[in-house]
Order: sequence, then structure tokens, then C-alpha cells
Amino acid sequence: MSGVRRVVVAISGATGVVYGIRALELLRAVDDVETHLVLTGPGRQTLAYETDLAPADVEGLADVVHGSRDIAAPISSGSYPTAGMIIAPCSIKMLSAVANSYCADLVSRAADVTLKERRPLVMMVRETPLHLGHLRLMVQAAEIGAVLCPPVPAFYTRPESIEDLVDHSVVRALEHLSVEVGQIPRWGE
Repeated sequence: MSGVRRVVVAISGATGVVYGIRALELLRAVDDVETHLVLTGPGRQTLAYETDLAPADVEGLADVVHGSRDIAAPISSGSYPTAGMIIAPCSIKMLSAVANSYCADLVSRAADVTLKERRPLVMMVRETPLHLGHLRLMVQAAEIGAVLCPPVPAFYTRPESIEDLVDHSVVRALEHLSVEVGQIPRWGE
């Protein structure tokens, strides 16, 4: 990869688009990381509900933007090296597509490629409460190699803002891609 680590960031339609946005912001500060963004149609809808940002604002945070229907994008091929992928937030629909290898769009295809190439795939699943079907999908995803990393707040850090809670979840998720993006309070510190 000639010294550059490509990280795929996908934003699905689940609530919590702030997690994907913050991942892009934090990754921008890492010199050797090139971000590849896929913003799904439902993700665009949720973006409008949850923020004052336009899709172009979020796309501007990425180095490369791919259309969610472009299954011929480079990230859909195992021969295109990446350091891994994060789906933040990850809807149950996207979890189901990944767990069942149902490559209907670029996000699910890129996730499938990430797993088959034994690269890290981090899924920040956003749903509660969970029924047995959701839990079974999580087990299936974990069995094929995904890291399930729901954005669960850590209060031992004594967060002072929503941003503190978001940062803690995103930094911890990105660590599974072996990308250090900043310091967060750690247990015992």
C-alpha cells in the first residue's frame, strides 16, 4: 500500500451518524491513513434527522467517496488492500446483510471482502432492545470474523459531554483497526 493505510468508513441508516462522522474527523488527523467513505441512502436520511450537516459536508471529511450502489468500486475487491473497515453506525439491516454474506450494496460487499481477506471489520451496531434474531445475527457476524463494538458509554471516564461519550466509543472502535487517533481516559488511570 506504499505507506498509506486505507480505512473504509461506512455510515448506515441507524441512529448515531455522529459515530461515523467522528471517526472520519479523527482519522483525518492520522498522516498515513486514507479514508474511503460509503454513505448509504438511509444514512443520508438519518444525517438529515440528526444533524445540520449536508451529505457533502460529511463527504468532505473523507479522502475518497464511493457511491453505495457502486459495487465496482475498488473497495469491493480483495485485491485492493485496506487496513480494515468500520461501519458506524451499523443498522440491524446492515448487520443482517454482513452476517448472511448478502452483498446487495457496496457496504455489504466491502464488508464481505474485508472478512474474506481476514482484515478487521468493526461494526458499531445501534439497536436496543435486542431480540433473539438480532443476537443470532451478532453471533453469526462474530463467527465469521467481525468485531461487534456497540457504542456503549463508559462512565468510569467521568464524561463531561456527549462528545466525550462519542469519542470514547469511536476511539475504542478504531483501535480494533490498529489506528491510534487520540487519547481517551483508560480504566485505572
